[in-house]
Amino acid sequence: QVQLVESGGGLVQAGGSLRLSCAASGRIFRSYAMGWFRQALGKEREFVAAISWSGGSTHYADSVKGRFTISRHNAKNTVYLQMNSLKPEDTAVYYCAAASAFVVVATAYDYWGQGTQVTVSS
Repeated sequence: QVQLVESGGGLVQAGGSLRLSCAASGRIFRSYAMGWFRQALGKEREFVAAISWSGGSTHYADSVKGRFTISRHNAKNTVYLQMNSLKPEDTAVYYCAAASAFVVVATAYDYWGQGTQVTVSS
């Protein structure tokens, strides 16, 4: 089992920044690829970013490329999502997830956090 707890969400004006954190406990964190997903009200959950177990590979959705950065600190069992130049359309509940492979499909992720709300005002 891997337990995931997100933090760092909040209300920010358009153009601002937020840094999300996801703390993991349980089984060996560094064995898992990690991903961030988001779900806006009335919409399906969508992929945001993923990082391999070593941190050597990353992948981003086109909508956030160049604005968001995913990183991880295996010694701290934590994955981060730095979000810059935020837009109102980034408003959503953000979830971190763990997978045994470096993938972007939500169904391939085995463990999920409870989510943290990000609201971007115009």
